[in-house]
Amino acid sequence: MDSYVDYTCEEKAVTQRSGHVATVEGNTLFVWGGYMSTAGRDVFVTNDEIWVYDMKSGVWEMHQMTGEVPPPMSGACGSSLSGCLYIFGGYDETGQTNELYCVNLLDGNYSWRKVSVNTGTPPSPRDKLCCWVFNNRLTYFGGYGHKKLDNIRDDQSFTMDTASLEMDVGWGWNNDLHVFDTVLASWTEPNARGRAPSPRAAHAGTVLGHTGYVHGGRGMYTTTRDFHCLDLRSWAWSELVPVSSVPAGRSWHSLTTVSEKTMFLFGGMNVDCKPMSDGWIFDVDMKTWTEFKHRNEKKPRFWHSSCQTTDSDVVVFGGSCEYIHLVGTYENLTVLR
Repeated sequence: MDSYVDYTCEEKAVTQRSGHVATVEGNTLFVWGGYMSTAGRDVFVTNDEIWVYDMKSGVWEMHQMTGEVPPPMSGACGSSLSGCLYIFGGYDETGQTNELYCVNLLDGNYSWRKVSVNTGTPPSPRDKLCCWVFNNRLTYFGGYGHKKLDNIRDDQSFTMDTASLEMDVGWGWNNDLHVFDTVLASWTEPNARGRAPSPRAAHAGTVLGHTGYVHGGRGMYTTTRDFHCLDLRSWAWSELVPVSSVPAGRSWHSLTTVSEKTMFLFGGMNVDCKPMSDGWIFDVDMKTWTEFKHRNEKKPRFWHSSCQTTDSDVVVFGGSCEYIHLVGTYENLTVLR
């Protein structure tokens, strides 16, 4: 990755947003959900629309969605598998959820369905988590949400933030693993080995081969800059210790695979709750971070989306800056190998 280019973008009133879900199929970027600021208050983006961006023509189109449409929400975890977009969790008008939905992005119908589960128990309600896709499985890690107080007392994978005795519920951060097998329609909790990352939310994750990576995030006491990986075959955790300078601690950022051995970290919010604009490349073989210079270094953002394209570029869309939502001349950031 050694250069930066802008995609030509023909605006068609695409709704500005943060905390949305985005994915790329072929030369097309799909964007759904999230929230925006209007008239001085935050509102959810319309849930029965999906915005589609053709990266060759630079044209946005909006399509209506049907079926079992998820409620308007932000902070859901989106992942793409075999042309289908899966979303899990998120925050809607009732709080965190633990529902799983799926929509086929390739048939042109854009009809949602709530995924039926044959066996197992889904994770507790949460948002701001990450997902790794491998071998027809969706592996979810972390997030902020709530559990019954009786289920928290001996739960080492949960750090409680606040609680309501009246509701018998505690809110806090998770570091548990939950796997959904899309073929068997089953939830399982793998028995992972090694030292897991501390409970956190708003971290960044990506998958490279059979390994899932997680960087940073926010926990009970601080915003972290640690870097961990999970072998998705053996369920073994490892902490990565780079042999170079490292990015500052942050949350609400993105981490995107760009080649067989590199990934791209961008933006986020630092430990002082200030938005960031720096980009970094991590080389898995060399275990080194290298800062990546780009044109938008004076235009920070967090809670954006970041997707790899078929050309191993990275497309960054939306996000917030100083709590103002961004869309327009630089909603798309492309980083070339």
